[in-house]
Amino acid sequence: MLTVAALALVVTASVSAQPMPFTKGGTGQPPPPLVSAAATSATNAAQVTATNAAQATATNSVQATANAIKQFLDANLPSAIAKGKFDLDVRARAEEVHESGLKTIKSTSFAPTVRTRLGYTTAPLYGFQAMVQGQNTSVIGPEGNYNAAGSNGKGSKPVIADPAVTDLDQAWLGYTYTDLLDLRGGRQHLVLDNHRFIGDADWRQNMQTFDVATAHVQPIAHLDLTYGYIWDVHRVYGKVSGLPAANGDYDSDSHLVNLSYSGWDYGRFVGYAYLLSLTNAAGANNSCATYGGYFAGAAPVCNQVSLDYRAEFAWQEDYGDSKLRYSADYVNLETGARYDRFAAGAGWEDLGSGVNTGAGGGRAAFRTPLFSPHPFNGWAEMFATGVPSAGLHDLYAYAQVTLPAQVPLRFVYHKFDADYGSGDYGQEFDVVATKNFGKHWQVLLEYAYYDGANAVPPASARVDLQRFWVHLQFTF
Repeated sequence: MLTVAALALVVTASVSAQPMPFTKGGTGQPPPPLVSAAATSATNAAQVTATNAAQATATNSVQATANAIKQFLDANLPSAIAKGKFDLDVRARAEEVHESGLKTIKSTSFAPTVRTRLGYTTAPLYGFQAMVQGQNTSVIGPEGNYNAAGSNGKGSKPVIADPAVTDLDQAWLGYTYTDLLDLRGGRQHLVLDNHRFIGDADWRQNMQTFDVATAHVQPIAHLDLTYGYIWDVHRVYGKVSGLPAANGDYDSDSHLVNLSYSGWDYGRFVGYAYLLSLTNAAGANNSCATYGGYFAGAAPVCNQVSLDYRAEFAWQEDYGDSKLRYSADYVNLETGARYDRFAAGAGWEDLGSGVNTGAGGGRAAFRTPLFSPHPFNGWAEMFATGVPSAGLHDLYAYAQVTLPAQVPLRFVYHKFDADYGSGDYGQEFDVVATKNFGKHWQVLLEYAYYDGANAVPPASARVDLQRFWVHLQFTF
């Protein structure tokens, strides 16, 4: 609008500065044609009238433009800023990790940290909206009390992937047109479906964010199409010195396509294609192309019982500059039931393994480099940085009860095995309890125990890993 106004002022000034052409003799101008005095008078009057009208139109246009600019600067823009919303998220957490069975691990990791995230989002203005958010993770006490993802030289302690870091978390500009179109570009949190392939890793103190342009379209009711182009991935480790090559941020040339239909009463179908071209100091072998889909939903069985379910299949191959040459499958089957204060369910997830005819040979497993690790394959995060090359079977079950004072208590069991061959990858026991206080406060206690007593590499013989968390979170 400001550019249009400037052009209007330039054009108007040019018109006002130039006399009407060919009205006088001399000075290089051709003389007017010979006409009668009456005709000349009439012509001059018409010219004056036309000139006055043009000048009046131009003046009105300039005035209207000036009024529009004044309205935008003095009313609309301040209103969008004043009606915007600040957000604040503070999470104080203590995490302790005990690991035995590896000769390199000599002592326990203990990380008391505080994450503070502060942001501001404008109110919509002509469909446009902007957001900026910063994040800080601070360590209480000596940072040498834990292994901060390999960045602080404490390799004799177990990893807790929460380095001290201050970073720009989000900075984006968006445009929305009714329910039809939603565009957004810049640094942002991005989650697709259940976090399995694209997630923000919110469990860690420094979330994973993306430099990405997204377009979401809903051409008809219940049909949604999302496209995203990612050019950078900012991982949970932050840009801190000393990180191992594998933990660095990704340069990206990646495309995301996600199509869903939710017009059925008891389910939703989603199809997707994720073409990830990712490179960091460790190379490009996390680049992969994944094509798949799932059907998930819930249905009432009777007045007090409901059943939920999920069936998913995906196929993957190497992509971009990956040196691997492989293909592998992914399968996830889940079901659960709820009754009053109780819930229970079971699932099976298979991250397959395929023959690798590229660099290194051997086998290559199905990979999910941009997922949120904590919700998958056990909370001990034994497989957070990738599954073994022989793939991974995860058979799991859970039971939950809501205790008095609205405290949900959940138990989860996992049994891990290789997808290729008969390798035993151990088992895990998890438990979590949470309590919300009003709209803004939450207390969480969580414990995870990975038992690798009979596991084969990469877990190594007799590896036990225990993680314990307690956190207090304020969200506004």
